[in-house]
Amino acid sequence: MMNRLLVMPLRQRLVFVRRLLLLAVALALLAGACGPGGPEGAVHVLKADGDVNPVMERYIDRGIDQAEDAKAIAVVIELDTPGGLMSSMEDIVKRIEQDRIPVIVYVSPKGAKAASAGTFITMAANIAAMAPSTRIGAASPVGAGGEDIEGTLGKKVTEDAVAFAKSIANYRGRNAEWAEQAVRGPVSATETEAVDLNVVDLVADDLPSLLEAVDGREVQLVDRSVTLATRDAPIVHNNMNFAERILDIISDPNITFLLLSLGSIALFFEIVNPGHIFPGVFGVIALVMAFFSLSVLPFNWAGLILIFVAFGLFVAELFLTSHGILGIGGVVALILGGLLLTWGNPPEFQVNRWLVYGMAAMAGAFFLFVVTSIIRIRRQPAVTGVNTLIGRRGVARSPLDPSGMVFVDGEHWSATVEEGKVEKGEEVVITAIKGLKLTVRKLERS
Repeated sequence: MMNRLLVMPLRQRLVFVRRLLLLAVALALLAGACGPGGPEGAVHVLKADGDVNPVMERYIDRGIDQAEDAKAIAVVIELDTPGGLMSSMEDIVKRIEQDRIPVIVYVSPKGAKAASAGTFITMAANIAAMAPSTRIGAASPVGAGGEDIEGTLGKKVTEDAVAFAKSIANYRGRNAEWAEQAVRGPVSATETEAVDLNVVDLVADDLPSLLEAVDGREVQLVDRSVTLATRDAPIVHNNMNFAERILDIISDPNITFLLLSLGSIALFFEIVNPGHIFPGVFGVIALVMAFFSLSVLPFNWAGLILIFVAFGLFVAELFLTSHGILGIGGVVALILGGLLLTWGNPPEFQVNRWLVYGMAAMAGAFFLFVVTSIIRIRRQPAVTGVNTLIGRRGVARSPLDPSGMVFVDGEHWSATVEEGKVEKGEEVVITAIKGLKLTVRKLERS
């Protein structure tokens, strides 16, 4: 397959790549549009494991919407998270508290945790449950580097988080005092401690046990009360679709930075060596995926602009004589762009600084290799065309005073001598070519 693709004409390769991209987009849209199916009166199960981020928020929002459309009797969110973005957590809590369908948050499997932002999500559910050997709590807000937020800003952030946690607990009739301690402390609790403290409602060994335990419970929604009938209800697992899985993979800030850098390097290579279709195609795809990732990640525009400025400086170095100043500026701009791209985010949503330094070193080395190769090629003498005659010897077939005819490599040429006069039969050396006329000088014999 690959060999056939490599020998294809350029036009056919472009058509093939375009069709491949369209097929990939169509499959992604089809996968994203497909619902989970299932009968009415089912329990829809969502699996939310990993960081609380915009991808999880979109997934939970879609899952609850589809459960409502399918007339499900309840939604179970199987939660296992170390925490994440406050903004995404707040959106998830708002969606759960809309109360159009009962939502059960189940901290599972065994060994899982609902830490930091997960604490708020668990307490916001109509019914909160935990599996054995799980824990909840440690919800204190932290700074961009994982450190405590000091000063007035720290107090403002903490007080806001405390107020939010207490409001959730009061709305659901849970322990508001413990919710405050979880933010200020921070305080954590095991599954049995959480039940005793009225933080969660029950402990269940697995999903069937949970559905049996909550069967017959009355849940108060915004406009009505609902008695759960979950004991024998069919279960529909509504996992992330294809587009959400791709987003979840590439929404890592480190992967996003790699896609931006490698995509720019590939386009840089395409500019330097036009006609190589695959670097250009890879560069476009990588940049599109990077922007797809940035659509769900909080980022700094200054960092993104600096990354593109860096590669703009690399390209400018090829066409402008700066003695490396533009290239060094590109390396510095790439480092600053990588550090600023996710500045201010929690630690798990920041680009690793060592990755930034390594990518800057790699880009600088690649740039240096390309530039030195181009300089070396430009300094080499021409090996084809009329320019190869420069430096060759010829014989005057007529007197040159200053113009006449010379014989070079089996051909007669019109020539002009630089200075002096050349007699017929004397040897000359070609020094320049202007159109179809040679400039020569007399060969002096020692």
